[in-house]
Amino acid sequence: MKKVVLAIGGASGAIYAKVLLDKLTSLNDQVKELGVVMSENAKFNWKYELGNEDYSKYKVNFYGKNDFMAPFASGSAGYDTMIVCPCSMGVLSRVSTGLSMDLTTRAADVMLKERRRLILVIRETPYSLIHINNMKVVTEAGGIICPATPSFYSHPKTMEEVAETVVDRVLDLAGFDIKAFRWSSKN
Repeated sequence: MKKVVLAIGGASGAIYAKVLLDKLTSLNDQVKELGVVMSENAKFNWKYELGNEDYSKYKVNFYGKNDFMAPFASGSAGYDTMIVCPCSMGVLSRVSTGLSMDLTTRAADVMLKERRRLILVIRETPYSLIHINNMKVVTEAGGIICPATPSFYSHPKTMEEVAETVVDRVLDLAGFDIKAFRWSSKN
């Protein structure tokens, strides 16, 4: 049973956050606690890109951007996995420099200092040398950079199925036991 933090950042890619929330909330036999922090830009992008505000309908614990009383703002709460999806280059930059200015960056800092799993699902492209260096720093600190780069060998038919190719990879990286398309010589 995992205690998971999901930070939904303001980069484009609300579909990734939606599919990830759908899957995390269905893994109730593997998720003990799920805390969610969502930026105002993330709420805007969700409404703009998905045409709704359904994020508010999920039965999860939402925390405000500056709620430093959230349990995952401290290592003693024992959250073992944090996923930032989608992750903007701004959040990546703040995480790579240890700038804990809000709940997302504080929780990421906690994950790194406690040597727990931090997965940043970066969404922007192309990368500048600054972005690449920030990814290097986070990787060297123990974080995992997982670009939101979909795969197509499973023959996805819908936008959600395309997003699912990334989300399933993220859930694999987080250590969840999921049913997902697996590459094999019999495909």
